[in-house]
Amino acid sequence: MRKQSQPDPRTTRVPDLKPGTYRDGSPLDDLQYLECKLILKPDEFTSPKGFRKYGKLVARAAEECGIGYDTAGATGTRPQIREVMFLDTGDFRLYNNAFILRRRVKFEDGFPIDEPEIVFKYRHPDQQQVAEVDVRPNIPGEYRIKFKAEALPLKDEIGGYRLLFSHNVQFPLSRAPEGDRMAMDRIAEIFPAMGAMKRQRNERVSLVNQTIVEEVLQDLGTLDFGKGVTADANVALWRTRGEHQALVGEFAFAVKFKRRQDVHDKARARCARFFIRLQQLGAAWIYLGATKTGIVYRLKGNPPQAHE
Repeated sequence: MRKQSQPDPRTTRVPDLKPGTYRDGSPLDDLQYLECKLILKPDEFTSPKGFRKYGKLVARAAEECGIGYDTAGATGTRPQIREVMFLDTGDFRLYNNAFILRRRVKFEDGFPIDEPEIVFKYRHPDQQQVAEVDVRPNIPGEYRIKFKAEALPLKDEIGGYRLLFSHNVQFPLSRAPEGDRMAMDRIAEIFPAMGAMKRQRNERVSLVNQTIVEEVLQDLGTLDFGKGVTADANVALWRTRGEHQALVGEFAFAVKFKRRQDVHDKARARCARFFIRLQQLGAAWIYLGATKTGIVYRLKGNPPQAHE
């Protein structure tokens, strides 16, 4: 049972942001994504059969909750492969200050199909605090901003959810200015949001825990919550590059909207009901109190003081 101190997630709305602007007078970014994530134990993901097995749980939860679930577009598709690298100081100062810096590359048939993508984010439970962090980079050319509400299960029990808010910017590596891109001073020039963070002279970032993550991601289908609200669902395995040590799995689906008011209350309630029911049906799969990023940071012990 859910603790009485927890509000009923099916009736709880994310509060509106307080009005504000960034230094240049631009209005604060507002939420445009709801991403629901279930962090999963990796035990079952030893072959594509594990993805299909979890897909059956998704189908059952959707049927029980009256949610449309179309798998036609995903049937017969092969898993996608992406390489993920996290960069930080030796004492994890970025992560301890709620920043995440990573590089990601997509592969197909063993070869990269796009240039590396840089993702810089500020993630924290305080929505207003996250919105007020201006993640816009100091680079020539275009970049993409995403402000997300990320729903995760409660840290210590099945049957509810907690929210993290993530303010992201992403762009191709070629858009980053030339120079020593591993130097903290250079990184702070590219990402002014880090300006207030303490830095040491000649400090550099490196690969977190000397670990490159290989992500194996399988599309499952499209969920339809009604009132025009749909979401593509997928399941993924994170494992170490080289050793192929399984780290963690994840089921996720994301809803995109122009304005938070565009998401109808009935669709929101169906989404919450489905998210909770899938937790209940697949309770043995759930890895409580974790995020994928957090697991990578904790690989060598000495856990950081994250805000997740």
